[in-house]
Amino acid sequence: MFLRLESLEHDNHTIYPDLRLTSDHAPLTVDISIFEKHIQTKRCTLVKNSEEDNFVNELIETIKEMNTENICNKNVLDQII
Repeated sequence: MFLRLESLEHDNHTIYPDLRLTSDHAPLTVDISIFEKHIQTKRCTLVKNSEEDNFVNELIETIKEMNTENICNKNVLDQII
């Protein structure tokens, strides 16, 4: 486990060296703060056979037709796209 030194946000740990038994390991407790956060969600729908719906369908078909079997580097990927 890696803990950042001199970081108040990540420096919430306690080491208990007095609780060592026969091994040289000491128990460690880490406090992790989890804050509730509201994430706004938004749904959009496409009307069937609309211009946007047709665009999405054409895009899907175009992507399906791409030959992606031999992409060995970024330049080949750029050529395919």
